[in-house]
Amino acid sequence: MSEPISALNHASYEGIVKVEECGLQGMITLRGDLSDKVLAKAVKDATSQKVPGQREALVNGDTGVCWMSTDELLVLVPYAEVEAKLAAMANALSGTHALAVNVSDARAVFRISGASAREAVGKLAPVELSTEAFQPGQIRRSRLAQVAGAFWMDDAETFRVVCFRSAADYVFKLLKVAAQPGSEVGFY
Repeated sequence: MSEPISALNHASYEGIVKVEECGLQGMITLRGDLSDKVLAKAVKDATSQKVPGQREALVNGDTGVCWMSTDELLVLVPYAEVEAKLAAMANALSGTHALAVNVSDARAVFRISGASAREAVGKLAPVELSTEAFQPGQIRRSRLAQVAGAFWMDDAETFRVVCFRSAADYVFKLLKVAAQPGSEVGFY
């Protein structure tokens, strides 16, 4: 049997920021009533995190949970654990109106790090990224040029970007252009 590989097999680029494809990440889309106590317990059991509030990302390394909409969460777990976590979640949610689906192999994840990370991401997404408007622990679903994406900050100089795997090469090329040496705008 073949081994799973990430969309771009850890491609990276160094310019005004470092752009890295993060590799395999376990991801579960969870839809349901986010105020449901059974759903909240399933999330807590899978990630050790509470259900996040609106536009909140509670992520530590490759584990966490992100608010995606009023009835949707993105649950992050180590790739090797995703099937077991999904099975446990499905078992816990039995009898509850909810949907949990493994989307790990349908997504790609990038890390953008460095002092100009806000600037690089800001060139691609129509989102206010000033330090007053966007902080670590927040998430935005938006677009990256012409494709859908979501991003959050792990710390003051590090973003993680999630997109569809089918758009991974396009997003990587966009990020490389946004990170070209000499492309600093100095807005953030």
